[in-house]
Amino acid sequence: MAKYLTKRILYSIFSVMAVVVIVMIMVYSLMDRIKVFANDSNYTKLLNNQKITYRYQQWESYGYLDYVSYTDYINQLALDGEIDEETRSAAVSLGRTADKDSETVAAYVAEFTEYYESQGYTVERYDAVLAGSKVATGGTQILIAYKDIPLISRIISYFSNLFEFDNINYVEDDVGERGLTFTLYDPLYGGEKFSPAIIGNGTYHKYLLYFDDQFPYIHQNFLTINLGVSYSVNLGIDVWDTMTQTQGSYVMREVTYETGLTENSADNLHTATYISGSQSATAVNAERYVDNYTSVSTYNFGRSKMGYSFIMGIIAVIMAYVLGLPLGVLMARYKEGLLDRIGTLYIIFIIAVPSLAYIFMFKAIGGSVFGLPTTFNMESSSKLYYVLPIISLALPSIGNLMKWMRRYMIDQMNSDYVKFARSGGLSETEIFSKHIMKNAAIPIVHGIPGSVLGALTGAIITERVYVVPGAGNLLTSAISAYDNGVIVGVTLFYAVLTVTSIILGDLLMSMVDPRISFTTKDR
Repeated sequence: MAKYLTKRILYSIFSVMAVVVIVMIMVYSLMDRIKVFANDSNYTKLLNNQKITYRYQQWESYGYLDYVSYTDYINQLALDGEIDEETRSAAVSLGRTADKDSETVAAYVAEFTEYYESQGYTVERYDAVLAGSKVATGGTQILIAYKDIPLISRIISYFSNLFEFDNINYVEDDVGERGLTFTLYDPLYGGEKFSPAIIGNGTYHKYLLYFDDQFPYIHQNFLTINLGVSYSVNLGIDVWDTMTQTQGSYVMREVTYETGLTENSADNLHTATYISGSQSATAVNAERYVDNYTSVSTYNFGRSKMGYSFIMGIIAVIMAYVLGLPLGVLMARYKEGLLDRIGTLYIIFIIAVPSLAYIFMFKAIGGSVFGLPTTFNMESSSKLYYVLPIISLALPSIGNLMKWMRRYMIDQMNSDYVKFARSGGLSETEIFSKHIMKNAAIPIVHGIPGSVLGALTGAIITERVYVVPGAGNLLTSAISAYDNGVIVGVTLFYAVLTVTSIILGDLLMSMVDPRISFTTKDR
């Protein structure tokens, strides 16, 4: 078993990496990088050379290239003490065109060009854009150097930075005695409520482990997963945070800060992270905090994207197995009977009709006939908003399980061991319950882990139709917005869930079927 698991895990890691590499090649090599600004409102507002500068700055932040401007180059020389302030002032101002540069500027432009071209950079100059005799809006002259970052370097950087471990030496400032403190009584609850926590000093996160009333109720910050930063879908936020952070309006509650100040606030103090010098930067921070762990997220009314998708998905999975398997058994038991015919009709309907069509049909029937809400409201506490999305998710799965369970049951009914069981005097009920159902369920068992883990990814069509703020439409939104960071991150997440579900399915099958063994014996 250990040998099998090791082999499958290694193969799975290779498969996941291969998928991510292929996707990165597609989005970063085959897709025009200018499209990353398709939904960037800041980019569309800029004009002339200002737009060019912004474009290269953003491409650098997205990891496409390394970029430096002539102005930054001159300012850095001054910071390094290589030139004095008088020389910096004389050298930093480019002429509107190259022939209008001063002698000092021309000398440093030549130096800038020679240095960066020798490093493999491309140096480009954009003359001033004029409106009559004046420089047009955003038309100030610029000189830049840039070099594309090789794709292989991007791939290596992505995987090497995928996991980040917090530690007591993360903060460079003098924070006093560094270390971790374990407590059974979280000080944020006044030290009176039993709530284990691990608190760090010198770490990036103040709380490395804590419990609260937010799903999944136990939280850790020892390990941070960096799937990739969003360009537009959730600008500047990591994909993992986009999927796991709560949404909606603020939830105000009584919060007692470490200084003793009590306020009605949405601040979640358990999420505090370190920002150098922030405690004394404002009067508000000085009044609330005793150290520089001042950056906190908030309590929100809604769940996270993954939370909504998982809750709806897991309930739909439970419904599918609870209803689909017994119905499939009954269809096989009473083959060609009324129940079998009705079930077969339903299976044909659910397979033949496009998913979008029957989802809209259920939506119309649920809204007009039963008065159920048809558009999800994240700010409402009513559970009725979950009903139609869950039904729409469960019904196709019920039909699929009915179909396969019926098929496997009928295959087993025609087996030789069933004939022997009948000849031995066993009743039909005993044959079905002790033999046929057990063997027919083995292939079904393999899909259970995939169904459970698949609930985390959400359902694209269902969530869009019912406007559910889940994880299902995150990938499609990223594709339409050319948000390559989210595309790669979500692909990695989906790939990991897929290979994990396959391994768990194999293990589950070996547990229910003694004929399946992942060990080898010497002969």
